[in-house]
Amino acid sequence: MTKTIDYYHFLLSPWSYLGINRFNDVVEKHGAVVNYKPISVMDTFQNMGGTPPAKRHPSRQRFRMDELKRWSKHLNIPINLKPVFWPADQALAAQMVLAVNAANGKAGKLSDALLTAVWAEDRNIADEETLAAIAQQCGFDPKTLIAQAKSDAMIEAYKSTTAEAHERDVFGSPTYVYNGENYWGQDRIDFLDRALIET
Repeated sequence: MTKTIDYYHFLLSPWSYLGINRFNDVVEKHGAVVNYKPISVMDTFQNMGGTPPAKRHPSRQRFRMDELKRWSKHLNIPINLKPVFWPADQALAAQMVLAVNAANGKAGKLSDALLTAVWAEDRNIADEETLAAIAQQCGFDPKTLIAQAKSDAMIEAYKSTTAEAHERDVFGSPTYVYNGENYWGQDRIDFLDRALIET
């Protein structure tokens, strides 16, 4: 039986970035299928009771930074704690991921490359030339993919995927949904692994 994971995430999330390797290992281990579903950051904060990092109490902002440092060191994954192009408008990038996912379901490489561009390479995923370069790097035809991403269908897909996520109680990134259960945070990947073992 095919095991399918719905992966809701922000392409601007450092936690999604830090979870890339372990999530991919779990997916490969179980031969799972992943639906890559990037969702709107601000709509999620607004609709699901969250607060953008810049508007949080200074003590919470400091703790967030401390945790990012700890996890980066623990996982041995380099991270730029203050990316030059963050936050950025992720809409077109997200629509590119949704376009690939709709076409063949193989959006993982692109999604991972976009997260890495933000948190390890100081690249601007709101810039169309940068997106074209990342698409090409991932083996896609940039002009074709960006044209698809700009279509009314993908604009609507981004909105509907975000609404779908909220209906499924997704309030943060990353959230992995498997077998009707939500696993929120890169530190819940072990629990996702166990669930995949048990079903």
